[in-house]
Amino acid sequence: MINMEVKDIKRAGNDDLVNEDIRFKEVLVIGPNGEQLGILLRREALEKAYELELDLMCVAPNGKPPVCKILDYGKHRFEMQKKAKEAKRNQQVTEMKPIRLSPVIDVHDFETKLKHARKWLDDGMKVKVDMRFRGRLITRLDVGKKVLYNFINATADIANVEKAPSREGNMMHVILAPKKTK
Repeated sequence: MINMEVKDIKRAGNDDLVNEDIRFKEVLVIGPNGEQLGILLRREALEKAYELELDLMCVAPNGKPPVCKILDYGKHRFEMQKKAKEAKRNQQVTEMKPIRLSPVIDVHDFETKLKHARKWLDDGMKVKVDMRFRGRLITRLDVGKKVLYNFINATADIANVEKAPSREGNMMHVILAPKKTK
C-alpha cells in the first residue's frame, strides 16, 4: 500500500489551493484566529501552519500578494459542504403544469380544466395554458383569444399572468403563476 500523508489526502478531488499546491513565492498570511502574520515566503508560511498542526489555504489567489489562511482544512471543507446542502434544501423548485385548450372547448371541459388549474395554483405550481388552433381554426384567432382571456379572468383571484399571451405557429401560450400570500 502506498504511504500517503494526510495532507495529500486532503488535497485530492477539489479546486482549493492547499499546502503544497500553493505555488506563490510570497503570500500574506492570516493566522487561525484571524490575526495578520504579515507577508511571508511560501516555505515559512507552510512551516508555521505545520507547527500549529493545521493547513495553509489560499483564500484570495488574485490578491497582490495572494492571501493565505492557516486553518483546519478538513473542518473548513465539511462546513462548506454543510452550507451548500442547507442552501440546496432551502431553495424552492417551482413545477410547471401544462393545460391544453381549444378555441371550440365546451363549457364543462373548460370548467374541468379550470378546476385543475386552480388546484395546481393553490399548491404553488405554475400553469402553462396552451391554446391549439387546428385546421381552419387558425383563421379564428379572436375566438381562441376570448377563451384564453376567460381562463385568465377566472383565475385572476389566485394567479398573476407571468408571461402574457403570445402566439407561435398554431399555438398560443400564457403562463400563470400563483399570487404571493403574505
